Amino acid sequence: MTAVDGPVRSARAGRPVRVPFPVVDEVARHCLREEEPETIHIEIRLPGRPDPARLRRAFIEALRRHPRAQVRQAAGRWYRRRYFWELTGEPDPGVAVVAVPEPEPGALERARERSLACAPPLSASPPVRLEIVRDPGRPGGTALFLTVNHTALDGPACLRVLATAAELYGGRADAPAAAPVRAVPVDGAARAAGPPPWVPPARVARGSPSGLPGNGLLVADLAVPRRPPGAAYTVNDQLLVATALTIAEWNRERGVRPRPMRITMPVDDRPRDAEMPIGNGTRLVEVPFTAAEAASGTRDPDTLGELLRRTAGRTRALKAAPGPQMGYGALLLTAPVAPVAWRAAVTRGLRRAAGPWTSTALLSNIGRVPYALDFGDAGRADAVWFSAPARMPRGLSVTAASSAGRLHLALRWSRTLLDRSDGARLLELFERYLDATETAPAGNGGAAEEGAG
Repeated sequence: MTAVDGPVRSARAGRPVRVPFPVVDEVARHCLREEEPETIHIEIRLPGRPDPARLRRAFIEALRRHPRAQVRQAAGRWYRRRYFWELTGEPDPGVAVVAVPEPEPGALERARERSLACAPPLSASPPVRLEIVRDPGRPGGTALFLTVNHTALDGPACLRVLATAAELYGGRADAPAAAPVRAVPVDGAARAAGPPPWVPPARVARGSPSGLPGNGLLVADLAVPRRPPGAAYTVNDQLLVATALTIAEWNRERGVRPRPMRITMPVDDRPRDAEMPIGNGTRLVEVPFTAAEAASGTRDPDTLGELLRRTAGRTRALKAAPGPQMGYGALLLTAPVAPVAWRAAVTRGLRRAAGPWTSTALLSNIGRVPYALDFGDAGRADAVWFSAPARMPRGLSVTAASSAGRLHLALRWSRTLLDRSDGARLLELFERYLDATETAPAGNGGAAEEGAG
């Protein structure tokens, strides 16, 4: 059973329903580090001001309608063979699920910092916190900040919960867009293209880290990149190529010789309606780039167009190929044949040993936000940002979503690798290379699928 398979029952009176940790949750639980909290940050900008009491009621009711979102880790002895989630049906007593900080200048920046630094504990249900934030330095409007413990839930699942809260608050049904249909790969050899998997990929070169623990974050509001009519690649492919070229340029500026890259990309095939399975439901694939591709991809538009088309072939093949969420090695590590504490020690040791082979960066593209997120008197969301954890040794994540005709980008990094000025430079390079992908010729291959990774 995975995080999202099978029916999930509400907790009954007495002993809560228990659900065993699926593979993704267990691996995340094994590798938790206090200095780098495993949080997902979701930030929604509204043009108006919702009523806090009404929104609190709507959000808690939305959690009730998605029982798998209200969980806590069950206590157990060290020699148990599984971790279990307890479905509580209601927030635990004393848990402030919704908070309304005092409006003050800089409130948005402080809310972002809290979202990165303070993971809701797994010992209390639900493992999410919602803040309703107003910044008097930015007149009008409100921002909703949802902080999620990524061991329990992922970004798309929590966006589904927020969409339900918007329906309850605004009183309007929200028919979500259909989940993307994965195209059949055009070239069966596309998946094998790129550097061999046993070659350690490039790392993001160290900048000027402050030495502080945790993650840093910058968000940007950009135009969705254009594509020529009939382009054989998608916006997701443009984001992947821009990420690879950004890191290659950043490393060149620091005298690091070119190396192959692998960029981890989550793929989500779940339905987006009210029956969407809640949990960690994405699977991870790695998109490869050779050192030559990253080094020569911007010499001219034709070369860049060829790189985009090769990337499109690889991503279509990876999306279409079946497989477990984190690979067969993770399935083996989480098989309940030994005490979970022993498996945790082995998993952490293997993770450290495999550090040099960890992918270069993470790109998580939510794609077009499939919900209206209409909060009635507070208006429809006009920006939605996500950010995924940026733990070492990877140390960098790029997350994108589009709504209201704009691309909302979040760049998140480990503070042991980069500081804010480094993040600003990476964001500048990313915008430049994303703009460059608009000039690439369409090439052949017919219409490409449009959808997020």
